[in-house]
Amino acid sequence: MSHELGEFLRSRRARISPEDVGLPGGGRRRVPGLRREELALLAGVSVDYYMRLEQGRTPAVSDAVLDAVARVLRLDGTERLHLRNLVRPAPRKRPAPQRLRPGMRRMLEMMGDMPVFVMGRRTDVLAWNRLAGALYSFEELPRSMHNAVCYTFLNPAARTFYRDWHRIAAETVAFLRLDAGRHPEDERLTALVEELSVKDEVFRKLWAQHSVLEKTHGVKRMRHPVVGDLDLNYETLVLADDPDITINTYAAPVGSPSEERLRLLASWAASIPAPASTTRGLPPSA
Repeated sequence: MSHELGEFLRSRRARISPEDVGLPGGGRRRVPGLRREELALLAGVSVDYYMRLEQGRTPAVSDAVLDAVARVLRLDGTERLHLRNLVRPAPRKRPAPQRLRPGMRRMLEMMGDMPVFVMGRRTDVLAWNRLAGALYSFEELPRSMHNAVCYTFLNPAARTFYRDWHRIAAETVAFLRLDAGRHPEDERLTALVEELSVKDEVFRKLWAQHSVLEKTHGVKRMRHPVVGDLDLNYETLVLADDPDITINTYAAPVGSPSEERLRLLASWAASIPAPASTTRGLPPSA
């Protein structure tokens, strides 16, 4: 975690120029952005203290110091949360299995007019309704692709399915990085990152940027092989009793071409023999 903390702070320092914070610029710098000495001055701490913070050697750092560093680095709310997670990692414990209640599966079945899927730790896709399965072709993919990061980087079709693949890729990696900060001892997540870093150069470069993002809502621009282009608004709902599980819903704007194409997709999905359960997904996972 000390390595992760240091890399995160150095990446955020690199974004801030001396001129951004009212310091004189000019002169050659070995690395871009603020020097440690400059950040310490602006945050009101000693250079030695900040260096120990960046090295992960200040376990009792105060909220006031973290807030001062975050202010100088112009961290947004998600980045501030990530900084606190890195400085004060959660106690090591065995991850609890993520299970979906029968009521949640029934809810997915009843929400048949919109694609809905449930995502858990490490961006694992735990379950989906029939329309989401038709949208993402989950039933045709191996179980290893029932994961948002693997789907994005290791599924060749994803680069044409997402019409703005590079944006989706960056957001997906930033979301996984946020999860890694919340669960630093997750060995399966570490293995996932190592696998993707070896197999995909874009993932490796994005992971090295240390960007973090909380996905709450937005737009996905897709190109489905059956119905064509879709512009869908997504909303992410967090379970009150398990914030690591989210319900992700997609809807097309009323009266839009995407709304009509989504209806066509639903009709096409209905013509295909139903699986044993209309809500499919991974078995309970740790």
